[in-house]
Amino acid sequence: MPSKYRPQIFGWFGDLDKGPRLVPLHDDRLSYANNNYCAFIRQDHNDQIFYTCLYFVATIFGIGIIIGSIWLIVHHDNSKIEFIDMVVILNFITCCLGMYYVIPQVYYYLFSRRGSPIIFNRKTGKVYVNESDFFNFKFLRHPAVFLHPKKRRIKEYDWDDLHGVIIHNMSRNALSSTVLMVCQPGTHQVIDHIMLDPARAGAGSTFVWGWINSFMVYYKSANIDDGEYKSDQEEEFKAHRIDGQGWPEWMVEAFNATSLEELAEIKQRHHVKQ
Repeated sequence: MPSKYRPQIFGWFGDLDKGPRLVPLHDDRLSYANNNYCAFIRQDHNDQIFYTCLYFVATIFGIGIIIGSIWLIVHHDNSKIEFIDMVVILNFITCCLGMYYVIPQVYYYLFSRRGSPIIFNRKTGKVYVNESDFFNFKFLRHPAVFLHPKKRRIKEYDWDDLHGVIIHNMSRNALSSTVLMVCQPGTHQVIDHIMLDPARAGAGSTFVWGWINSFMVYYKSANIDDGEYKSDQEEEFKAHRIDGQGWPEWMVEAFNATSLEELAEIKQRHHVKQ
């Protein structure tokens, strides 16, 4: 049975239902939680270093092949086209297409600092994202975006408009990921995607989703002290994960908003357009 969300995401495996879960969290992606909000990181530091180096080497290697191919194409005998010329041209085209994929991956890992936490406020029903603009599922990109490696998207979403799905990452390790489908209010029409929990083995991909659902409805299985920082260590959490990452001041203040009225007052005070 296909996903009810349209357009369906590539690699879709199953839709996830909202609602409280009895499954406790055994996961190190929960960075911090208090009675108002929780924060899950989505980028492990060790993975970030490894894949940054991997894709950087791939970029250098690919650029070298492209430059070498151009040099061979320019200096080949124009009077005839030989098999080797076709191989060079094919390598050139393949590497150019490869760079179209690899360079965004370099940006993705290089500029996803401090774990790129996603924030869920259960009292206002708002979700906050501050991440690299390449931390998404776009494939067709205008070449001009490659000139802005540090570009970020900083957004506020409504929890009611976010719906979870599981996708395969198509690897031989059978890993899966949990993705939030951002839908138009009251519909299944998808307008954006948010990576919630990347690269997880088996059923582990649903632990984070279940914990957040329990947290958002105040269910007791969501233990707010399960995270990297205890609930009374908010300053330490913000110093490690939030400070210096370009979070707007109003948004950081809104993490702890206890009602929509308080959130509206924060936005008005900071001259944020509703």
